[in-house]
Amino acid sequence: MQHLSERFGDFLIASLELFAVAFILVVGSVVLWVIVTYILDVTQTRHAIRRNYPVIGRFRYFFEHLGEFFRQYFFAMDREELPFNRAERSWVYRAAKDLDNTVAFGSTRDLRKPGTVVFVNCPFPTLGEDAVPPRPVTIGPGCRTPYTTASLFNISGMSYGAISRPAVLALSNGAKKAGCWMNTGEGGLSPYHLEGGCDIVFQIGTAKNGVRDLEGRLNDDKLREAAAHPQVKMFEIKMSQGAKPGKGGMLPGAKVNQEIARIRGIKVGENAFSPNRHPDLRNNSGLLDMIRHLREVTGKPTGFKTVIGSATMLDQLFHEICARDTDCAPDFITVDGAEGGTGAAPMPLIDAVGLPLRESLPMLVDKLAEYGLRERVRVIASGKLLTPEDVAWALCMGADFITNARGFMFALGCIQALQCNRNTCPTGITTHNEKLQRGLHPPEKAERVAAYVRNMVNEVGIIAHACGVRSPSELNRSHARVVQDNGLSVSLDELHPEPAPRACPSADMSQRPG
Repeated sequence: MQHLSERFGDFLIASLELFAVAFILVVGSVVLWVIVTYILDVTQTRHAIRRNYPVIGRFRYFFEHLGEFFRQYFFAMDREELPFNRAERSWVYRAAKDLDNTVAFGSTRDLRKPGTVVFVNCPFPTLGEDAVPPRPVTIGPGCRTPYTTASLFNISGMSYGAISRPAVLALSNGAKKAGCWMNTGEGGLSPYHLEGGCDIVFQIGTAKNGVRDLEGRLNDDKLREAAAHPQVKMFEIKMSQGAKPGKGGMLPGAKVNQEIARIRGIKVGENAFSPNRHPDLRNNSGLLDMIRHLREVTGKPTGFKTVIGSATMLDQLFHEICARDTDCAPDFITVDGAEGGTGAAPMPLIDAVGLPLRESLPMLVDKLAEYGLRERVRVIASGKLLTPEDVAWALCMGADFITNARGFMFALGCIQALQCNRNTCPTGITTHNEKLQRGLHPPEKAERVAAYVRNMVNEVGIIAHACGVRSPSELNRSHARVVQDNGLSVSLDELHPEPAPRACPSADMSQRPG
């Protein structure tokens, strides 16, 4: 017994000595780091803060970094933060988790703020037993394979590469469970998009990834191969997106592995550039030719995605369609607002270029009606529409469908850490760091994606029933009002009256660049 006691005493002394040595090493290392850092800071000339406040000045970068993570929890009020405030994110989180989304006491939304949308309740709202689901809508009825769907709320374009493999898998499986479609984004069609079995919109970006040859030209054989997948329901030509209109991109060669190269149709290990526009499209005539060609090759509905800069660009396009025939018209137009998101974009573009959706969506719908194309061309609204009131407003304005990306990122667990462009996303959504991806479990997140869609459609339906209609599809401009500068509201149909139809114009503007 005494022997054991002596051995334990020796072990305790040795441990204390070890801890003492480790403590001295740690303290010594810290002191050495402080000395070296001090010398580096006071001798450098690039940063005034570090030169004037050596060592301590470096902590500003650390706190600035942490601020992106913690300001939403400690400093921002429920309705303050951008791009999405806490109230908006909380609704999505609870909807995705299928939790009760009721609130108590009163609204934190300022109903006096100009631009606020309020819906017109009916004195005799629709009874639950009279409610009906959104009506099916057919896109491209003249195509060999038209697409008919009642999916009101869908997943906008997020490329495999921009988001991780687990994220794509979760979205694909969740979309199948919810019965909505998923847009591939401009990175091409990956096996992970197909794995869930959902309906897919194949987006063709300016680099034509997935349907190109090695020189970047459109390849009809690859188009037919993509169209042969029964899940691929439509093709979307990406002209521009809200966060960066007129800006392309570059995928570094270090990220172009064999899988990415195979999916996109590019060379392994080489930088992959996306031009700021389709090099082969110089005007509206070329765009309509490309739409017709894609539709003939694939047999499936074909449209385009764009950011609207002015009514003139729509007039020019619709003049061109009228000068030809309506058969050349796109089957759908996806209009993205300037408030749209992206993984990375120059601040001047993301802040100051393009029209917001509040202006561009009614402009597009009215121009289609003016030229007699409203029933021919379906409208898909995209850009920061992630809560029921946002979606209901878009339906009132005339959108046939809504797509969203960042709302689905929140459903996957995004915390708005603003790390999308740094490969350091803490929730594993926009990173290729496998350690960070481990936190995103596709089966669990797929359920959240599906729940988000179901609860979205349900609560948009609640708004519709309060307005006295049976289905969200029946919402129109008479069902919503917008608060003005004087604090009073005006009906949407007064702000945006139905345009008078015009006779089909001549082709005097048809050859001007669009």
